[in-house]
This record gives sequence, C-alpha cells and structure tokens, in this order.
Amino acid sequence: MENLCEKFTQATLPRLPKNKTMKIGCIGSGFIMAECQLSAYRKSGFCVYGIASRTYGNAKKVGERYQIPNVYQTIEELIADTEIEIVDIALPPHVQKDIVRLCCEQDHIRGILCQKPLAVNLNDVKEISRMCKNAGIKVAVNQNMRYDQSIRALKYALEEGYLGDPVLASIDLRALAGVQPFFREYGKFEILDLAIHHLDCFRYLFGDPEKVTAVCRPDPRTPFEHRDGLSEYILQYKNGLIANSIDDGYAGPDEPCASERYINWRVEGTGGIALGTIGWHRFPEITPSTFKLASTRIPDKWLTPSWKTAWFPDAFTGTMADLMCALEEDREPVISVEDNLVTMACVEACYKSIREERTVYLRELL
Repeated sequence: MENLCEKFTQATLPRLPKNKTMKIGCIGSGFIMAECQLSAYRKSGFCVYGIASRTYGNAKKVGERYQIPNVYQTIEELIADTEIEIVDIALPPHVQKDIVRLCCEQDHIRGILCQKPLAVNLNDVKEISRMCKNAGIKVAVNQNMRYDQSIRALKYALEEGYLGDPVLASIDLRALAGVQPFFREYGKFEILDLAIHHLDCFRYLFGDPEKVTAVCRPDPRTPFEHRDGLSEYILQYKNGLIANSIDDGYAGPDEPCASERYINWRVEGTGGIALGTIGWHRFPEITPSTFKLASTRIPDKWLTPSWKTAWFPDAFTGTMADLMCALEEDREPVISVEDNLVTMACVEACYKSIREERTVYLRELL
C-alpha cells in the first residue's frame, strides 16, 4: 500500500524542463504574480529575468522582494528586451490581447503564458490564437487547477482504471473568493472568474461535454451590480456521465459561518469512488489538498496518499513548466489557446443557458 501511495504522490508532480535557464519576463505585480507565480518559480529554480507592471512602483517593490535583476519602467520596455524568451502575463483579461499583439511583433519571444480567463469573449480568444500561430509563438493559459495535487491524483486514478467508468462527478465550493475590481466592467463575474477553473478541470478529467445547463443569482456580499455571484451548472456527456458544480462564493455571513467554509469534490465510478478537498481558499495558510480512493482493485482499504505542496502557490509551477517543456520539445503546450477555447466555450455556454433558460449544446458555440 505504501508503494501505491507513493505512485499517486509522484503523479501529482509536474514534469520540469531540462533547461531552467530560459529567461522569463513577468508582466503584472498583483496578488497572483507576487504571492503565487513568483514564489513557485523561485522554488522550482526558474530564471525570472525581469518584471514590469502598469505601475512602476509596484513592479519595483515585487522585483526587490524576489531579487529580479531587471525592473522596467513600462511593459513595452520589457517586451522589447531581446534577452527575454518567455513573457508571463498576469493582467486582466480585457488587456491580454493587446499585450499578446505586442509580443507577436518581436522576433525574440518564443513563448507566452497568459493568465486565465484568457479573454472576456470567444472572439478575442480566437484572435489571440490567430496572432500567435502567425508569429510562431507557443502560448499556454494559466488554468492552474489542473495542477492542484488532488486533481492530479484523481487524473492518475482515472487513467489507471481505479474508478472504472466515471458515472457522477461533483465539486462543492463554499468559500469566499476575492473580487477583482475589473469584473465591474464585464457584466460577467463568478463563472468567468471562478467557475472557469471547475469547467476546465472537468474537461481535463473527462473530456469535452456535450451540453451545459446553468443557473445563478447575485452574491449579497459583492458591492457592484452583477448577475452571476453564485452559480450552479451541470455538464452532460455523451457516455452518460454527469458533472456538476455548486459555486457558493457567499458561504454565509462571516459569523458564525467562517469555520464551515470548504471546497470538496467527489467522483463515483463503476469501479470505485474518489473524494477530495481543496485548500486554496485558506491561503496564505498553506493547506495541501487531500485525496482518498476506494476501489474494487484495492478491497477493504482506503488509499490516502499525501503531500506537503499546495495549489497556492505550488501548482503555478506546472503551467510554466509545461510551456518550457513545449519549447524544448517543439510541441504545443497542453493548455494551449486552442484547448482553452473549449473551456471558454463552456463558460459562454453557461451564460447562454442562464440568459435563455435552457440547456446549451457546446456545438452551438464552436
């Protein structure tokens, strides 16, 4: 049993590039970059060569904290530096297309890591894809829930047949999520910001759904006008699998509800069941996600591998590492723009389902 637990633990680890000296230029100095991405890169030994932000003072502060050798006055100055091979963007989705366009005008940039959501709408995703193909630049999207350790262990269990055929999958989120101010402008909120992780993970684990049904309501805590503060959605697959998520970013008033906040997931199959928890919502407390498995292949025992790493910040290594491996191996990143286009279509299917009060087939949007 110890050897089997070790196999599951090893499956949670991202594959790292042979060459860690590729020079990364980071754009953005907010929470995700400062607390997660740069922390993960430092732990993994990646070469962060420079940083720029919309506010120079913020970039300078973060640059000094991580001892980044070059802090640029402007984003354009970073992009123009011919030493930089990979650009890592952590800016709001409505500005990413313009940053990508600037990168595509440079001959020295080989790869781009975009933040999720990649854009606000499908047309912009398609435009980003077109620009990067024409420029010959490999682009990955930072859908980092795929690298949460419990999700990687679940993927291994599915691939190795410990669950048989998946029958029902669910995510139950009852936790506060930070509200980023730029969402005020979009007319879209929870599904574009948070549910996009769950939709992408369902795709990673089970493939593309056939149809989507969604409902939503406003979050009483969110200070600006919005529609999708809390949401529920169901993905249906041609093979009969149902995957659903409840995204409750309200989770009740702080008192007395704070101690009852959690993120749980569950997958039932013809050959077993897997259960897990996800700990990102407790950050900056480092809370590793958990995983346990009961399978007909392991009679009368629960398999419970464990690890010391956590989604925040360690999972952020995975997306950058795969982009670097893609450059080494001259292949597309696993979470390419083309792959993420389908995740964005699932997002849009949810919104369309809500507007039209019906089930939406994914083929309507692709």
